[in-house]
Amino acid sequence: MNVERWGWYSIAVNVTLGAINLLVGTLSNSLPVAAEAVHNLIDLLTAIAVLIGLRLSSRKTREFPYGLYKLENVIAVGLSISIFVTAWEIARDALFSPAQEATVDGWMLASILVALIIPVVFSHYELQAAEKANSPALRADAREYRAHILTTGVALASLVGQRLGFAFDRAAAVVIAAAIVKTGWDLLRDGMKVLLDASLPPDALQAITEALESEPLVSQVRWVTGRNAGRFRFVEAEVTLRTGDLTRAETATRRMETAARESVPYLDRIVIHAEPVKRTQLRIAAPLEDRGGKLADHFGDAPFFGLATVSLEDGIVTQQTVMANPHTREEKAKGIRIAEWLVSQKVDQVYAREKLTGKGPPYVLGSAGVDMLVTGAADFDELCETVPASIAGPQDGKE
Repeated sequence: MNVERWGWYSIAVNVTLGAINLLVGTLSNSLPVAAEAVHNLIDLLTAIAVLIGLRLSSRKTREFPYGLYKLENVIAVGLSISIFVTAWEIARDALFSPAQEATVDGWMLASILVALIIPVVFSHYELQAAEKANSPALRADAREYRAHILTTGVALASLVGQRLGFAFDRAAAVVIAAAIVKTGWDLLRDGMKVLLDASLPPDALQAITEALESEPLVSQVRWVTGRNAGRFRFVEAEVTLRTGDLTRAETATRRMETAARESVPYLDRIVIHAEPVKRTQLRIAAPLEDRGGKLADHFGDAPFFGLATVSLEDGIVTQQTVMANPHTREEKAKGIRIAEWLVSQKVDQVYAREKLTGKGPPYVLGSAGVDMLVTGAADFDELCETVPASIAGPQDGKE
């Protein structure tokens, strides 16, 4: 999305609003309208700064290899400071400037009404663009226009009051100053969070964690952390993999990076520290004819599967269960679906009485780092007892 054009739009809108408020404020002697003109002038300068920031923020150089993304947040902080300056100017004039009699004509009321409608419409569409582009500079600019809705409304009300013989210019100016201070504080707070490397929000971290956990070779996601830089995000994570094979680990890491980018927008860089799991137990599975534990002759047609956890230190079975095969009624790719299901159960080895070389299940299991082996055991208890103790020594993987 071309966010720069919104910087140009903002400049054009500020020029228009400034011209309207300056003309009406000068001819009417209205303090709130004059304050709005000053407000627009400062916003014009900051809109130019926003445009410069949007153009420079995505550039990377040897000196700034991570880019100048935070420049957008610097601009947002600068915008907030300009807002505080505006509020001070308005409050000072309201409290200490000499009283002046305002002159209000019908065309002045119509002009300020137009100046009220313009930021209503523009801020709506600019905020949508800011959310789509995840741009803090555009978001800050849109929020500033939201402040104009209130402040211009107050200025319009003061003109109407003057027309009816009720003078509350000073009170209106104080209200405008208070509203502007609130907007400035919100922008300063959000901008400083990013500049000080505050964490990504919990929902974004959770989405990334779930994306990493969806990788079949992942045994555990130890931690995930991240930060914003402008509208972009930088993430680091540490995971343990159920393989010690370097090629498989690199392939899994690339899949995790892709999944993480799909889970949250504007992820510029993710660094995944992957280590092979240090196993203390082995999780095995096998197809069963019945809940009694008799091994099935056919992998895909087995109504049940036995799953067991075997201690690698002494070969003792610490957990054993029988689960119904959830894919017995599949008409196509039944074996592949079962293999994917077993991967989701975090098994390390799958035993069968038939050879499935060249078929889908060994490929799916192998891609997830799961070994598929042939056994001559008659039932699941016998299989658990005959799992080779040689597997026991703690390993970095099954290879």
